[in-house]
Amino acid sequence: MSLIAIGQLTSTSSLSHNLTQCRLLISKAASLGAKALFLPEATDYIASSPSESLSLCTPTNKSEFVTGLRLEAQKHKLPIHVGIHEPSWTDDPKKKIRNTVIWIDENGHIVHTYQKVHLFDVDIAGGPVLKESEVVEAGDKVQEVWELEGVGRVGSLICFDLRFPEISLALRRKGAEIITYPSAFTVPTGKAHWEMLLRARAIETQSYVVAAAQVGRHNEKRVSYGHSMIVDPWGRIVAEIKNNDEEEHPEPELATAVIDRELLAKVRREMPLNRRTDVYPEV
Repeated sequence: MSLIAIGQLTSTSSLSHNLTQCRLLISKAASLGAKALFLPEATDYIASSPSESLSLCTPTNKSEFVTGLRLEAQKHKLPIHVGIHEPSWTDDPKKKIRNTVIWIDENGHIVHTYQKVHLFDVDIAGGPVLKESEVVEAGDKVQEVWELEGVGRVGSLICFDLRFPEISLALRRKGAEIITYPSAFTVPTGKAHWEMLLRARAIETQSYVVAAAQVGRHNEKRVSYGHSMIVDPWGRIVAEIKNNDEEEHPEPELATAVIDRELLAKVRREMPLNRRTDVYPEV
């Protein structure tokens, strides 16, 4: 059994401010003996407009934010899973950006990336109009899972991917034991569906679900729901950061939970999911 941590914070358009928040969470996670820290979607920045988002986006190898996290991971010997933005262009800044997560190992190396497949294009009655596809390029691949030493096999997804069980089932077939959903859920959709979707994905994949989330007001246009949590393979919430999502500037917070691979094996053994792919197609 191994301890992992989820961090919750309020990213703004200031990369240096966001890095400072992350350093606090990294230090605390390391002091608690966590084997890894999982941070939210778009931890590097949340912009107030598409043009600002494009202007803030830099290649990973030139990002002060990513460089800072890599140094912290190396300093504390703590792997970090974090959502960032990357440019999709080579020489034309008018092109779209990528919403990705990167996995930084304990030596500060980036050893895994995933580009968000499902983009959030919605018009919420009485709420925000969000068209992620205006500035973000959708990913086109389910990545392989990787082994987090002493913890389990991890598969990465991001935020709106949560509404599509097919992609989490694809990761389960690839051997995932832990599925991540770093997120920046809106308040209306968070109140309606956040917890039930996370628990459903955990139950149907018989995996741990790790969901670090943005919280609070990022700018005049964006507020995130928060309520970061970890759910076990039986669908029980084993860690949660309860919060006031209307708070203007909430402090970064941390929660921890133990990943119990014996429990995971027991759930999968005692509740076998023998799919009838002779009757319906595999998804």
